Amino acid sequence: MSLYPPAATPDALRLRPATLADPDVLASWDKEPHVIACSTDDPVAEVAFGGIEWREELGDQSEVSFYRIAEVGGRPIGVMQIIDPHLEPTHYWGEIEPGLRALDIWIGPKDALGRGWGTEMMRQALDACFADPQVHGVVIDPLASNTDAHRFYQRLGFRPEGRRMFGDDDCLVHRLTRADWEARTR
Repeated sequence: MSLYPPAATPDALRLRPATLADPDVLASWDKEPHVIACSTDDPVAEVAFGGIEWREELGDQSEVSFYRIAEVGGRPIGVMQIIDPHLEPTHYWGEIEPGLRALDIWIGPKDALGRGWGTEMMRQALDACFADPQVHGVVIDPLASNTDAHRFYQRLGFRPEGRRMFGDDDCLVHRLTRADWEARTR
């Protein structure tokens, strides 16, 4: 038995904090058709998330809303936003109970799709969310039209709660409870 932890494999995915060195890569991903499709039902959209200004967005991170970049072998392949929806200042989720986290996830480069990285990103993020004993659930809001995302989240244990409009976006809100997550990881 070794006293040292196993070496990280070159293909291991890690989530690291997003920094002000990341806006250019995020902006380039926002032009990918698969990223646009997960962010809007607008058939003529040319950029995801309404053309978010990433330098500002990353500069405004806080304890209640922050981003993680997923890397494999040092290459950025995805991003996640983790929010305390009860406390975040834009009130995107409206009136919502405390003790939740909200996640957004997307894979940037097309060649990183379908390789299991999204599942691993979610596993790591959910482990981190539920490491806080105050967190009793995680919510997500994929577009109602994004049935691939619904299947993905449901495979992870999320359950649909119902449709809801977020601005112009028709979404199918899903929730994963701590009990359901712990039952899956036993």
